[in-house]
Amino acid sequence: MQARSALFDLYGDYLRPRGGRAPVAALVRLLAPLGIAPPAVRTAVSRMVRQGWLHPLRLAAGPGYLITTKAARRLDEAAARIYRTNRPGWDGRFDLIVLEAPAARRERQRLGANLSYLGYGMLDERTWVATRPGPDVDALLVETGIGYERFTATHAAGTSGAMAVVRRAWDLEEIGSAYEAFVAEQRPLLTQITPRSEDEHAYAARFRLVHAWRTFLFRDPQLPPALLPDRWAGTSAAAFFDRHALRLRPAADRYVESCLDAGLRAARSKGS
Repeated sequence: MQARSALFDLYGDYLRPRGGRAPVAALVRLLAPLGIAPPAVRTAVSRMVRQGWLHPLRLAAGPGYLITTKAARRLDEAAARIYRTNRPGWDGRFDLIVLEAPAARRERQRLGANLSYLGYGMLDERTWVATRPGPDVDALLVETGIGYERFTATHAAGTSGAMAVVRRAWDLEEIGSAYEAFVAEQRPLLTQITPRSEDEHAYAARFRLVHAWRTFLFRDPQLPPALLPDRWAGTSAAAFFDRHALRLRPAADRYVESCLDAGLRAARSKGS
């Protein structure tokens, strides 16, 4: 688990509901159970400040960092997809983007990863498709400086024709297998966490669960049910994730609060 990715998870899942801010000492404490060393945390924080995701500020418990408006928007969008709080129905239309081909391979890979995150699949090297317009996709494309055209299309052949588009843009068999692997890998780790487990262990297990689940934001476009195979593995995987994320949440929240409170207590002790 990379420190920068873990920080996004930490702010999105735990700190965003608590004002989106935390002292750097608390960030170090909260990532320690995941095996992330303090120098890696500080390096990742500095990088996120340069990239416009975090803003330094002074807190009662010492130097800290606040998420920026850009980060808050991205974290809220990710949370809605992780916990599926906003799943609009499909109106039968596709959002199509035709790009001027980026010159550099690295540029193509970076743009492809961003479009995949927003729910787009690749029809060919220049054409991407989604079942709903991605948030901020125009801003993303303008920022890259790559020319593009955007269309709305309805497949005349109905659902069968739409399924052909889906099969071309996404490897649903591979995504389904990834969901099955996710459950198989997480189940033995999560069954070890019981009501008698320490809060720190429950927090670490839940953190890894959410972190692993978040990778599907880059793989699964969250297609409408009408375009999914029967007995879709993502449905049972989502139920598994929801059950354990909810079960471990109280203990994880207690651990987060204890880490945040420790900084305040240390600051008060130092000032007295």
